[in-house]
Amino acid sequence: MQVHEKLKVIRQCKGWSQEEMAENLGYSANGYAKIERGETDIKVDKLEKIAEAIGVDLQQLLGLNEKNIFNVIENFTQSSQSGNIYLTETQCAHELEKALLLLQERDKEIENLKQQLMQLQEINSLLKR
Repeated sequence: MQVHEKLKVIRQCKGWSQEEMAENLGYSANGYAKIERGETDIKVDKLEKIAEAIGVDLQQLLGLNEKNIFNVIENFTQSSQSGNIYLTETQCAHELEKALLLLQERDKEIENLKQQLMQLQEINSLLKR
């Protein structure tokens, strides 16, 4: 799992929207969304700021995988001051699985849309002749 995918999963497990995350970081919603989609390179200083916002060390974030991501979520839920978010490991695993499936489906949809765009551009160029 790549860093941008980990960020999305952790954010979703914490129940935060992209807009809330962006606001916490002082980024635009669109800018943060690009980070989560992997459309922009993340510099170390930004990555440190994001790691701090989600409550993990940078080393943890870079080393997170599907197995130890639950520890990060569990630590968050135990220290959550709001008391509103309590996910069991099973619930978090289910949420992670859903998020990964959504990512796969979105990737497929993006590819389909790119193909449709290319076809429409070809049709448009033919019509201009």
